[in-house]
Order: sequence, then structure tokens, then C-alpha cells
Amino acid sequence: MTTKKPTEPEVQAMIASDPDTPEWANEELARAKPFAEVFPALAEKARRAGRPKSSNPKVAVSLRLDPDIVEAFRQTGQGWQTRMNEALRKAMD
Repeated sequence: MTTKKPTEPEVQAMIASDPDTPEWANEELARAKPFAEVFPALAEKARRAGRPKSSNPKVAVSLRLDPDIVEAFRQTGQGWQTRMNEALRKAMD
């Protein structure tokens, strides 16, 4: 079953008929404030999203390994790359 994509006039008619999305008047637009001004803590949290910076960041490398070695580590589940890193560190000693 294929669904017909609505035309622009149909989209505009759907928008106009939605009571939850009324058009803003010029006065309302003039009073609008930026999100970061209204919710500064939330805006800062969104800017800092992601992992915290590590004191010992990893280095991305491209490395060719035998498939059975990679599969053996992957079979150990989540965190296999960390375990591989630990094994390489032990091999340095």
C-alpha cells in the first residue's frame, strides 16, 4: 500500500486546523525569548551532552587483527574493547 504525499496546500490546511498549534501574533513573537535565556540550566546541560572528558583519553586507530581474535573478544560481551586494551597492556609488561 502506498500513501499519497500531501500537497503543500493540504499540509497548510492541516496545520491551520490543528487547535494545538495556533499562529503566533506579531505581539507574541515580539515577546518571545531564546530557550537559553528562559531555561539556562537546561540549555547548558544540553550543550554538555555526552560523555564527560576523560583524564586519559583514548586514541582512535585503525588496526588489522585476525578474525578469530576479534570474535573471541566480542563473544565476551559489552566492554570487549576495554578488555582487549587490558590484554594489550598486560602484554607490554
